[in-house]
Amino acid sequence: MKLSPSATSKVIIAAERILLVLWVGGLWIVGYMVAPMLFHILEDRRLAGEIAGRLFSVMNYIGLACGTALLLSVLYQAGQQWRRSWRAGALLAMLILISIGQFGLQPMMQALKIAVPGGFVQGSAEAARFGMLHGVSSMLFLITSLLGLVLVVCGFNRVEKAAASSE
Repeated sequence: MKLSPSATSKVIIAAERILLVLWVGGLWIVGYMVAPMLFHILEDRRLAGEIAGRLFSVMNYIGLACGTALLLSVLYQAGQQWRRSWRAGALLAMLILISIGQFGLQPMMQALKIAVPGGFVQGSAEAARFGMLHGVSSMLFLITSLLGLVLVVCGFNRVEKAAASSE
């Protein structure tokens, strides 16, 4: 069974929406609901941080998979014009930010935790460094989640109009 170009466009749009909502919805739920609740509910802040860190890591890998698939879809659809696609730019930026956080900042933060097994002493150099890395990581997460929100709100309008006009 072969799909018509219009039906194929609709399938692509639906698949993109599912991937984007899985990724961005997960970012928002984990980052702005679950992680704050962990720190509010659990008395052990170290345990709350460990659980939150693992959840963020899982979301990073989901983001890398979904973001790569979405970027490939945009590149395929845009063809030679991909450099003019703001969607490609937003997705590429999100993938870069996630990669910096997951493969750059997270290993440095983990190394600091391992170096100070009993926990950080307030005011120590290690605590200050961890705080700085955590702040940068939080800023990257904020930018990523806002870019994702922009994609959810208005990322498919042009593709949908093109699909609708071809019917």
